[in-house]
Amino acid sequence: MSGTLPAGERMKGKVCLVTGGGSGIGRATALRMAAEGAEAIVVAGRREAEIEATAASCRELGSEAIPVRTDITREEDVARLVGAALERYGRLDVAFNNAGFQERRAPLEEQGTDIYDSVFDTNVRALFLCLRHQLPAMLAQGRGSIVVNASVSGVRNPNPGFSLYSASKAAAISLTRSAAMENAPRGIRINAVAPGRVVTDMMLRAGVGDVATVGAGLPLRRMGNPEEIAEAVVWLSSDASSYVVGHVLAADGGFLAS
Repeated sequence: MSGTLPAGERMKGKVCLVTGGGSGIGRATALRMAAEGAEAIVVAGRREAEIEATAASCRELGSEAIPVRTDITREEDVARLVGAALERYGRLDVAFNNAGFQERRAPLEEQGTDIYDSVFDTNVRALFLCLRHQLPAMLAQGRGSIVVNASVSGVRNPNPGFSLYSASKAAAISLTRSAAMENAPRGIRINAVAPGRVVTDMMLRAGVGDVATVGAGLPLRRMGNPEEIAEAVVWLSSDASSYVVGHVLAADGGFLAS
């Protein structure tokens, strides 16, 4: 394996799976993978029209692509998703476990148990389910790369008003690192990307704040965009990062360093 790969070929010949692929970071990553030569992309998400649109855009970029409507909190859906990749393409080389949920900003005592369940079911339990079903597929072929979408909120607290999200992402990072150490000797690399403040629909719905105001408080003086996170995910997914295992790559505009 080489630490450098030609531009446009980092995903060449790979079968990729992206959860939460209908919008935001998931959609941007699926498109970047297609532009980097992916053989095929399985686009998962709950909103059928959105994942179909992403898959269509991937095909326009030269990759095969199929949308698979999936609720990743349901194990039968996750099993069906991975099964669809194997049935259609015979293998699974890369998985980006991107789908997540962030509560609306509020003090902890105002967050209900229903919100707790939504946050942890999506950000932790569903990640466990995805790994549980992706790993056997990759272990059978003796290779694979998995990237988890974590968050700087899981690396450094406090994040006032988002206690549940922060705690869930810290758990996701711990799960990622443990799984990475278990599976590296078996040929599977697992890493995480930790985005900072990125302009996505989920961020806007959660009430993180005004885009210009939040961006002004960062070292780069702006918020990030999904395409910038996609670049980090593709690098972690590809053979260009062949000696990187169990790493949490901050793509945060300098937030953690400030």
